[in-house]
Amino acid sequence: MALFAAGMWAGDQRPAPNGQPAPGARTAAPASPVRAAAPRPPDKQLEAIIRAKFAKSKISADKFTVRVQGGVATIEGETNVIQHKGTATRMAKTAGAAAVNNHVRIGDSARQKAAGNLEAGRRRVQIKRGDARGEPRQQAAPPAALTQERKKTQ
Repeated sequence: MALFAAGMWAGDQRPAPNGQPAPGARTAAPASPVRAAAPRPPDKQLEAIIRAKFAKSKISADKFTVRVQGGVATIEGETNVIQHKGTATRMAKTAGAAAVNNHVRIGDSARQKAAGNLEAGRRRVQIKRGDARGEPRQQAAPPAALTQERKKTQ
């Protein structure tokens, strides 16, 4: 009862007469922890940061062009590695772009290679039990040491 009268119970957030919280008073946590967004760099600086990231990485050989307007990065170019398109988007986002318009074109050779890889991976799954599984296996010849040993025993 004494603590209640002194204003020191758990929910008390009234400041003491000197402006400090009452001794032993708990302060309430904010309702939701909201992080303040880091200030975005100006467009020219953001463009330079993205270009520097591209130059340090393996996608530098693709020579992508970057433009930033209003915090939105636009990436253009062509690549023969499918993964470079996604990598370019991630790099622009981590550099601080609010959004990314990725207009990178993927070359025909990369598309054909990916389609071939997809088909090869799909083949195992699509074989039915009654279907033949490719060319019949040929029995491997026994190692030379075993054939010599068999001749000695005969």
